[in-house]
This record gives sequence, structure tokens and C-alpha cells, in this order.
Amino acid sequence: MDLSQHDANSLGNPNNNLFGLPTDEQNARLVIVPVPWEVTVSYSAGTARAADNILKASLQVDLYDPEYHDCWRQGFFMREVDKKILLKSDYLRKEAELYIDYISNGDDVEKNNFMCRSLKDINEGSLFLNNWVYAQCRELQSKGKLVGLLGGDHSTPFGFIKSLAEQHEAFGILQIDAHCDLRKQYEGFNYSHASIMYNVLEELPQVKKLVQVGVRDFCDEEVDYIQNSSNRVQCFFDHDLKNRLYDGDSWKSIVEDIVASLPQKVYLSFDIDGLDPKNCPNTGTPVFGGLEADQVFYLFRKVHESGRKIIGFDLNEVGVGDNDWDANVGARVLFKLCNILTAANL
Repeated sequence: MDLSQHDANSLGNPNNNLFGLPTDEQNARLVIVPVPWEVTVSYSAGTARAADNILKASLQVDLYDPEYHDCWRQGFFMREVDKKILLKSDYLRKEAELYIDYISNGDDVEKNNFMCRSLKDINEGSLFLNNWVYAQCRELQSKGKLVGLLGGDHSTPFGFIKSLAEQHEAFGILQIDAHCDLRKQYEGFNYSHASIMYNVLEELPQVKKLVQVGVRDFCDEEVDYIQNSSNRVQCFFDHDLKNRLYDGDSWKSIVEDIVASLPQKVYLSFDIDGLDPKNCPNTGTPVFGGLEADQVFYLFRKVHESGRKIIGFDLNEVGVGDNDWDANVGARVLFKLCNILTAANL
């Protein structure tokens, strides 16, 4: 378990843990909580099984990071995927698919007892998931661990953010995403993946600021929410970012504006569909346009260099396709997030 002696040049050992590191939870500085959940996804499923694929792909990630050299020697560990949670997700997902198909035809839910029961089951399941995630993360935080969450769909980190809100009186969220996720509810689901940030802002007053970057698919309801938020929500829409770049502005200048909008403590929420979909073709709701991973990493580095404290992160919506590309990208994004969070808390 002595990572100071681990050979960073060796092959990733499949008998070891994340990134082939021979560590355990007790000795790891940072613990990843996988959440195999995708009940409310509204387009393509598969992300509930992302964590196992990312774990496998992580064995191919070289451990040298020129910006955060040897942070991995602090120890990164990922808990096993809870198969009971996955089974519950699979069951409720089937109910959700039937329900979504029913309402998409304009049928009245109140006239169908089965659909009423399905909606109740799904919303109760989401509450169960929130409480489960909260308990997992709260336990690790009580032991002094740094925590990262690996979804699953974007509804999964609510319990984690809630646990952070009990530790920190005030912090902000930096959200990388193609979507605002600010719907009051979506398709009747109270804790939909499309409502994660709405629920966070409405239920957790400790979140003083939400800064969104890369958003390019949204509705009137969400724009109204942003405009009426008294600057609690600030969105750097993808079309505005692109226009600034096309007009000759630099990414450095844009990032300075983004960082300046953040409070002192920052939580990173990374929906993989914030990237150009060539990097994540099997994510649940891909949208053309978006960011390059290097642009996002530059932004995160500038947040760190500004003296702001990064308190946690989630990575979600990594898809599962016919090859390992999504998992490969996901593993490398996860490695960078682990390094950044560890470096920010040395």
C-alpha cells in the first residue's frame, strides 16, 4: 500500500484499484463513490454502467501529469459498484420508459392507475437514491477523506452536494454541461437529471452561486430562472463563448471572467456532454458544439491557481457504446479531476 514506492512506469495491474493503484480505502486520500443510476434519463441509457467501464479503462491512463505531478501518490480509490442500487435503477428505469412513452402521446396520467403508481415509485426511488448518496459521502467526509462522485446520470450528486452543504456555510458550483438542468421538474420526475441544479438551488441555501459553462440546449423556463436569480446563476452559454473566440478574444480572457464570477469555495460538476460530442458520442443527450477537454482543464487549473478552494467534484453522464472510447475519455477526465482536487487540498 506504500504508493511512494509504486512504479509509475509499470503496466496497470487489473488486480489493483483505480488507475492500477495498489491502495485501499483506508489509506487513500481521495475516494470515488460510484453511483449506478439512470432512472430519469430522457434519451439514451447506459450511463448506470459507466463506472465499471471507466475503472477498466483507467488501467490505460499514464500517471504522469505535468501540472499535478505525483498527486496520485496520495492515493485514489474507487468503491465497488453497489449492485443493489444498479438493480433498483434497472427496475425503475423500465417503469420510467413506459411512463415516458405514455405521457409523450399526450395521455392523462391521472386516468391511469398504473402510471400514477409508476410515477410515485420513481419519485420515491429518487429520494431513496439521494439519501443513499448522502450517507455514503457523509461517512467518508467524517473520516477526513476527499470525495468525488462518479455517475450515473446528473441527478446522482444531489446527496453529495447536500453533505457538503453541512460542512461549508457558503460555496459555489462550477458546472460544465450542455444543459442548464434548471427545470422545476421534468416529465413529472421531481429529481430528474434535468432538475439537479434547480433542486440544489431551491433546497440548499449554502450554494450561493452557480456558474454554468458550455450550455447550448435549454428552454424558456430555464432562461427565466437564470434572469430572475439575482445573479445567483450565471451562465456562460456556448454560443456566447464561441462568438467571443471568433471575434478575437482569447480563452485566457474568457476564463478570467468565469473564475472572477466564482466564490472562494468551489464544487466542480462535470457533465461529460459539456464536451464536444466527438469526445462522448454515447452520452445520454449529446448536443453538437461544446468544449474541448483541454479548455475545461485549463479553466479548472485557473480556478485552483486563483487561490479558490475546490471542495469536491462529480463526473456524470459518461455513456456506454460499442467500443471503449467513452470510457477512455471518462477515465482521463476522472484522473484530472482527482489530481486537481488533491492538489487543491494538500
